[in-house]
Amino acid sequence: MLTAPTLLAAIPFPAIDPVAFSVGPIAVHWYGMAYVAGILIGWYYARRMVSTPSIWPNGQPPMTKTHLDDFLVWVALGIVLGGRIGYILFYDFPAVAANPLRAIEIWNGGMSFHGGLVGTTIAMILFARRNGIIAWSLFDIVAAVCPIGLFFGRIANFINGELWGRISDVPWAIAFPTGGPFTRHPSQLYEAGLEGVALFLLLRLLTHHFNALKSPGLVTGAFISFYAVSRIFVEFFREPDAQIGYLAGNWLTMGMVLSLPMLAIGIWAMARARRSAQLREVQD
Repeated sequence: MLTAPTLLAAIPFPAIDPVAFSVGPIAVHWYGMAYVAGILIGWYYARRMVSTPSIWPNGQPPMTKTHLDDFLVWVALGIVLGGRIGYILFYDFPAVAANPLRAIEIWNGGMSFHGGLVGTTIAMILFARRNGIIAWSLFDIVAAVCPIGLFFGRIANFINGELWGRISDVPWAIAFPTGGPFTRHPSQLYEAGLEGVALFLLLRLLTHHFNALKSPGLVTGAFISFYAVSRIFVEFFREPDAQIGYLAGNWLTMGMVLSLPMLAIGIWAMARARRSAQLREVQD
């Protein structure tokens, strides 16, 4: 247990109102704005990508800006519905079963990245089939822009004072208002840095300097693999959800368990992309 002097020396939690602004009786939360900002900035970045022929196989982008405009609604629904349903199933099912109205209280947080990934994947597959687009190339576009949304989402988690880390006395530990009389790792900021900034820069390097988009599926695999490794790493500093706790000992969490198959899928996707690229080279 941390001592009182450690708590007094903690970095104070910034008192940011979770409500960004209000219009009459309607309160707009930072959490909701984070999703909007992530989707819109990601959409803008994706449009820039399809406007750069040199990064695509044979100089031919797999889709047009009009396709991206239409896809915006599909991906928004996939993220929100998948993220919320995933959270309910993976983390909060007993509480929602007892109070079904809790399922729609998205403004209070409770979104699962893993669920959002499944929802977005379903949306991408359906959209690609409907519009005759190579699914793996669409996956790559979404993977390249996804870290933008992850960054804003984790910053919103921090503002809300939720998903904080384990008890710690590191110099940058923070005493969160809902975290009890202890200083804790600001694990939301760790995730914003790894899953957001670092992952975006890695994928930017792959897409614009290493021709990764010319091997459909490679960027997708890199995104999934790096996210899984980052999430497993941060889980060692993040407090597990109270309603679940640790799954084994005092280290294994649901986030780790859900990330392990992601890592396997990511490695498979990268290997598949490389094999396909080698096969095309032989055929050419």
